[in-house]
Amino acid sequence: MPAVHHPDDEAKSSFDVVVVGEALVDIVVSPRGTVEHPGGSPANVAYGLGRLGVATGLLTSIGDDHYASEIEKHLQTAGVHLLPGSQVPGTTATATAVLASNGSAQYDFDIRWDLPRIAPATLPKVLHTGSIATFLAPGATVVRELLEQSHKRCVVTYDPNIRPALLGSQSEAKIIFEELVPITEVVKLSDEDALWLYPRLSLEDISKRVLALGAGLAVVTMGAEGSLLTTRGAQVVVPSVKSAVVDTIGAGDSYMSALIYGLLMRGADGLAPSVLESLGRMASKAAAITVRRPGAQPPTSEELRAEPPEHQAVASVTSHACALVQG
Repeated sequence: MPAVHHPDDEAKSSFDVVVVGEALVDIVVSPRGTVEHPGGSPANVAYGLGRLGVATGLLTSIGDDHYASEIEKHLQTAGVHLLPGSQVPGTTATATAVLASNGSAQYDFDIRWDLPRIAPATLPKVLHTGSIATFLAPGATVVRELLEQSHKRCVVTYDPNIRPALLGSQSEAKIIFEELVPITEVVKLSDEDALWLYPRLSLEDISKRVLALGAGLAVVTMGAEGSLLTTRGAQVVVPSVKSAVVDTIGAGDSYMSALIYGLLMRGADGLAPSVLESLGRMASKAAAITVRRPGAQPPTSEELRAEPPEHQAVASVTSHACALVQG
């Protein structure tokens, strides 16, 4: 299999974060009518990072239709740069989301995922991937190659963002997930993703499993129950931020964007319990802001700072010295 090559035409521009994965259009059907939003979990994470002021590039695969133009314009409003090779002739993927009365969404996808074998001219501080891009052939093979080349040279973050309708069997998806975790440093799962992959384990044991596979930090979001952040030396539970819910589209991606933002901002304390607490608080706040408005509309850094402090108790399960994530 040929290696991913680095293009020469991008003027050696560098990014703090490069996101690799699908960009598509969410077609949201609700009692209020039908609305279209640019989306796709990796593209949402890139957009969220751009909104937070992080220099971000996106390597994806979109077509040359009007949906592609809308996606590109959307990303540009957050300062996100589409990397070369991201646009190919053809149609752009869509995901139809049917909203229930409680704001939760059920998805139906029309997607083709075929990624060119190219990579950013310079490695970022963080390389993020996840979702459909890491499971769906043939592009998933290219994503894995890129992670294999990068994971010892920059921090790699991964959110599988499981979509059962697009995957093969649970056992096949679990194999793919467990092959990717050893070439990542930070893995974030929703509780639904975690329990779909490991239905017989508790969330705490799933976190330990992820660490045993090679990750340095396992994060499990638990909806209204908050989030669980675990390293080999510490574990904290951060309660969720209460919020009125318009819909939940993009909430997990906003959490991921803010988590990466926090990893970039952390100082010399690495992943000490106090750092885990700070990461969880910031990411939970970002998700809470997102669910207050329709579609995947994550907060800016100014909005995060403007939010009043939340009085949240954090339960530290263990607090001895914890392993550091590279970076």
